[in-house]
Amino acid sequence: MHVPDGFINAPVSAVTGVVAATAIAVSLRGARRELGGTSHALSSGGEKTAPLAGLVAAFIFAVQMLNFPVAAGTSGHLLGGALAAILVGPYTGVLCVSVVLLMQGILFADGGLTALGVNITDMAITTTVVAYVVFRALVKVLPRTRRSVTVASFVAALLSVPAAALVFTAIYALGGTTDVPITKVLSAMVGVHILIGIGEAVITALTVGAVIAVRPDLVHGARGLTAPLKLRVGGELVDAPAAPVAARTTGSTRKVWGIGIVTALLLAGFVSFYASASPDGLEKVAHDKGIDAKTTQHASSDSPLADYSVKDVGDARLAGGLAGVIGVGVTVAVGSGVFWAVRRRRTESRPADDRTPETV
Repeated sequence: MHVPDGFINAPVSAVTGVVAATAIAVSLRGARRELGGTSHALSSGGEKTAPLAGLVAAFIFAVQMLNFPVAAGTSGHLLGGALAAILVGPYTGVLCVSVVLLMQGILFADGGLTALGVNITDMAITTTVVAYVVFRALVKVLPRTRRSVTVASFVAALLSVPAAALVFTAIYALGGTTDVPITKVLSAMVGVHILIGIGEAVITALTVGAVIAVRPDLVHGARGLTAPLKLRVGGELVDAPAAPVAARTTGSTRKVWGIGIVTALLLAGFVSFYASASPDGLEKVAHDKGIDAKTTQHASSDSPLADYSVKDVGDARLAGGLAGVIGVGVTVAVGSGVFWAVRRRRTESRPADDRTPETV
């Protein structure tokens, strides 16, 4: 759903830029708490969120390269807001998706640079906020189990995608550069993105479920919701003793990070070659309805990585794979740097007596 330059006029693009900048500023403040800025966050796994947030951004970048077919001649891809919000928190989630969109726009000419505010507003803010609101509402009424977190993740991700389609339609109604009846845009956008939402929901639920199975304390949305491990002693169920913090965190966190980054590299570097070549939902609707009549050339169209292919590499498979690997590497580096800086600033600003020793 990356909006290119030329879909939305300059005034509305500027307004969405202000909205995006404001949301990012608010998210930077909120992310300091989610990334371990308080003793409570540290005690509940927050000290591990900063490096994992960079991994989440890289994983979203990789999976967004995997377009999946949803209808005749149409494909979809992960938006990622729901996944990021549930894994690392809504504020950090907005930043994760924003980092991905920035890397895609600058390096890969995917999503217009003048439309960056539109894309952040639609793909980062809308999906993250809607998904997290739905997710929190569901976990309050469902049983407090890990399975409930996975189910809530599925529903939240499913609804976040058509919500983004609605927001795009509203933005287009305010600043579209072509004269297309808004009712036609609305029905087409929401219809195809409900189907894409199913794919989003499956990917999100599978990923959240996989992380919960290994380290439930690393899933922001699962903190405080999972039941303690029980042991049967003398015919009665009793709470299992907690393992030492170092034993619980160090090895398995590194394992999660290692598996995650290898998976992202494989998806972007190899599996992406087999992704659907059909246009995604927005591209298909734009072409069919004439929304793309005034699309302009991307400012980064001459980038050596434009269109997710390394320039001057003759083999298409190798060119695409290298571009994917580079994208994952750059995204995890930039994302981790941003989140580490945000967390460090918060930690250094806390009073000394409010700090809790960390286990690395």
